[in-house]
Amino acid sequence: MAFLTRAAREGAGRTAIFLGTSPWASYGELARRVAALAAGLGRLGLVPGDRVLLLQRNAPEYLEAMYAAWWAGLAAVPVNAKLHPREVRHIAGDSAAKVLFAGPEWREGLAAALDGLEPPPRVIESGGAEYRAMAGGSGNAEPAAVAPGDLAWLFYTSGTTGRPKGAMLSHANLAGMTASYFASVDEVPREGRLLHAAPMSHGSGLYTFTHLARGAAQVVPESGGFEAAEVLLLLETHREVTLFAAPTMVRRLTDAARASGLRAPGLRTLVYGGGPMYRADIRDALDVFGPRFAQIYGQGESPMTITALDKEHHADAAHPRHEQRLASVGRAHDGIEVAIRGDDGRGLAVGEVGEICVRGPTVMSGYWKDPEASARALRDGWLWTGDLGALDADGFLTLKDRSKDLIISGGSNIYPREVEEVLLAHPAVAEASVVGRPDPDWGESVVAFVVARGTRPAPAELDGWCLEHIARFKRPKEYRFLDALPKNHYGKVLKSELRRQLSQVNGGAASRAVD
Repeated sequence: MAFLTRAAREGAGRTAIFLGTSPWASYGELARRVAALAAGLGRLGLVPGDRVLLLQRNAPEYLEAMYAAWWAGLAAVPVNAKLHPREVRHIAGDSAAKVLFAGPEWREGLAAALDGLEPPPRVIESGGAEYRAMAGGSGNAEPAAVAPGDLAWLFYTSGTTGRPKGAMLSHANLAGMTASYFASVDEVPREGRLLHAAPMSHGSGLYTFTHLARGAAQVVPESGGFEAAEVLLLLETHREVTLFAAPTMVRRLTDAARASGLRAPGLRTLVYGGGPMYRADIRDALDVFGPRFAQIYGQGESPMTITALDKEHHADAAHPRHEQRLASVGRAHDGIEVAIRGDDGRGLAVGEVGEICVRGPTVMSGYWKDPEASARALRDGWLWTGDLGALDADGFLTLKDRSKDLIISGGSNIYPREVEEVLLAHPAVAEASVVGRPDPDWGESVVAFVVARGTRPAPAELDGWCLEHIARFKRPKEYRFLDALPKNHYGKVLKSELRRQLSQVNGGAASRAVD
């Protein structure tokens, strides 16, 4: 918590947190309340190394509780407030959290989620009577001493396949992540502001350090989440604003700006990541907002810090490979090594597709209480990401797909993202996701799930479009039209759910392509 103590000493009266457009706490007030909460956690019997689970929508109290955990030398366990109670139960039990800070939205469902856990965590309602008493008490003037390798953030994967695993991130990992942001993504001016429109339990919460380190302010929307109209209005009031957003949020913000005429004058940098950004969508966003975008590629296992495509790369439309670079996720962060390796561990040449491997100061130490999964992910000093990609001669990384999403048809590799890019360029396609299904003749065949933009296009029309842009063997053999693609709480398309629909005879409206 050195960032917070320094900011409080250098600018105690500066606003640390805004709720909407209103100042909520100065740095002096924030440090005092955080220290008091930390002392309260100590009185409950927590000792350094214990886990504190955070379960609520974005709120100023979320930041306070998270900082209080670190002030007391504890580990924060961020949990998306939209998870199912079964998922919350698993994370609470697996992490053996001693205290759970819960938002008021969980008053009804929390008892069922924690039923039977032994021992159950102590539940404190964020902003409730016990919370207010703790925050209003006295606290330790200095944060607890921690070692760089001590556990700071226990991040559970989204759990789209199987049970989520807890990636163990140390204080050194988070410090390395923060320094890497300044070196590879963007600088943060002291008058800058970080807008938490995406869940603090994920990337937005990790980016809190970038602004805390500079004594800059953070802004929590009054809605506690992402509402495109609200974000645009906040960007009319605040200046030098940075926000992290998933690609689906960027699409919605672009559509809302075009409809309203608002152009976000306060936006400094929108960092996007957490899922595939298609070229059609980023070109549209650049057209509406200008070159204020940066892309990052990371995982919970190496948070926010594998590669970056900075604002200059987005703006350099004159570069002969600009289109290819827009389709990439940029170059390795400073201090981070990225390699492409084959199944045998051999490094692959430029342009060859293989598994993306990472090493550097931001890589996790392993998965919580899961040595087998840790051994699979951390091999020979590298993090094996499970993602497939290729590096070009300039070091730009292009993601192909998760290794589990690769489609092999007739012995040929088909990367779903390539097919999705083509479909999304069709004016009648709003969303598209491609998966493989078993085929007795070819091994797998390509199936496209499509959300139409207005009138549903005919399968023959989409088939002809694909044949104009990609090889015949890559085109979908079937199109299924949906009102919306299934997504998880971070906006990622749930391909596992699409595959489940394929296994059902009547799952969705299906239309065969022309052979």
